[in-house]
Amino acid sequence: MDPNAPFLFGLTIAEFEDISLKVCVGGLIAYMVFIIGQLAWESKAGKYGAIWMFVGLGVGFIGFMAKGIIQRLLGIE
Repeated sequence: MDPNAPFLFGLTIAEFEDISLKVCVGGLIAYMVFIIGQLAWESKAGKYGAIWMFVGLGVGFIGFMAKGIIQRLLGIE
């Protein structure tokens, strides 16, 4: 199978994988933000506790977003 041949909706396999990765991981990140907010609310963490929960638990997806920004700035993509 030709890797440059249209696969789905006129996209190649690589383009489809790239778009679906960004959409699915973006949805997962949004869901994780909701979960962290629920944890902060149910534990009655307060303002500063909630901030630290978001910082501590959100470092991973901040790194994922930073990777995409750095790739764009360096022209790697």
